[in-house]
Amino acid sequence: MLSSAFEPKLSPMMKQYHEAKRICPEALLLFRMGDFNEMFYDDAKTAARLLGLTLTSREKGADGTPMAGFPHHQLDSYIAKIIAAGYRAAVCEQMEDPKTLKQGQIVKRAVTRIVTAGTITEETLLDPKESNYLLAFYIEDIKQNTKTRNVRQETLSNTTAGIAWLELSTGAFYAASVPLEHLAEHIARVSPTEIIYSESETFSLPPQTNIQISKRPDWVFNLQSAYQLLLKQFGTATLEGFGFTDDALDLPAIRAAGAVLDYVNETQRQSSVHIDSITAYRLNSSLEIDESSRRMLEITRTIRGGKREGSLLGVLDKCITPMGSRELAEAVANPLLNISEINERLDAVEELSNNLPVIAEIQNYLRQVYDLQRILTRVVQNRGTPRDFSMIGRTLKLLPPLRKPLEKMQSGLFAGLCGSIDPCTELADLLSAALKEDIPLNVKEGGFIKSDFNA
Repeated sequence: MLSSAFEPKLSPMMKQYHEAKRICPEALLLFRMGDFNEMFYDDAKTAARLLGLTLTSREKGADGTPMAGFPHHQLDSYIAKIIAAGYRAAVCEQMEDPKTLKQGQIVKRAVTRIVTAGTITEETLLDPKESNYLLAFYIEDIKQNTKTRNVRQETLSNTTAGIAWLELSTGAFYAASVPLEHLAEHIARVSPTEIIYSESETFSLPPQTNIQISKRPDWVFNLQSAYQLLLKQFGTATLEGFGFTDDALDLPAIRAAGAVLDYVNETQRQSSVHIDSITAYRLNSSLEIDESSRRMLEITRTIRGGKREGSLLGVLDKCITPMGSRELAEAVANPLLNISEINERLDAVEELSNNLPVIAEIQNYLRQVYDLQRILTRVVQNRGTPRDFSMIGRTLKLLPPLRKPLEKMQSGLFAGLCGSIDPCTELADLLSAALKEDIPLNVKEGGFIKSDFNA
């Protein structure tokens, strides 16, 4: 970064570059210039080494500004390579069409998002069968800091870790307080791609592969600001409706959850309205498996290579949809403890196994279903494509016929499932009436609205 003494010599466009770089100094800044994304200075040197790009210079001579770039239409593939190498990518887009500007005017640019391992939402960068969790933890001496009467003393250890984990591409959000000695096993259970914690924290994580570490300022974990941030996000007066009370046990979890939300707001550069709830994870809700046992049993990953294929999950997963695969992964990683819940699940499995024609009918519809969880996230983040809207409409149209075979089932799980299916008829009809059958991938291509829909 150049000092302010040199900035007057910069061109207007390079001043824009430096202003954008200040927002995200630790990320590789992908600066949009027409049909290319360019990187400069040390970013260019790093990118040339990581991505195999040609390192050039913006000006001639030995003192020229190092520069490297790639075509804009290859943005997602290069972001994937940057993330895989353990780096972050900041996307600086052109906010107006250069063709509309007068001669001499410079196009406005802004950092639209910062992509990290735990904040990916692009379909092309995600494994459809895998959840992509961002996890935060905060360590606190909970007994020493107890200031409330509602303390479940029998559940407290001297030092407690608040943890929170979010799947940004679906909006699934959880938080819990766990004994510090069990923190490593909960990290292994969640299997995050990125972990954030306080920059003053001296706790050492166990050796992990392919996990991005991001240290955050201490104030991000402030209890009051975390609590208010969560209330604002969910539009509520308290967090009790989500399972959190005001006792000391929940406070570390709330700190961690606030830190996750703050990080998401910072990287996404916009409000993530699809994160509309949070679940209080309780330690007695599922079987606790220590990190070593989870690894040796190869529940979700193999010992050698850490792959899904060959693990218990890999053997069991015959799901038709990616949403089903992710749901199964959660169930396998978190075995039930409640006998009534176990029996309810077994009753549903038994009923299905005795009704093979019903299974075939359900599978037929599921093969036509798209990944609504991740599609809807892209839409609410203003990154949806015409094809995304088409896939929403087509999936909604399948819900009424999909519900019919489920209504034939007698077990309690299916009864609850049928009652929860909302076909959103008005939205389905609107999308069907408005969109053509052959949908382009990009909005700029146009031609995706039926000519007789609206004059």
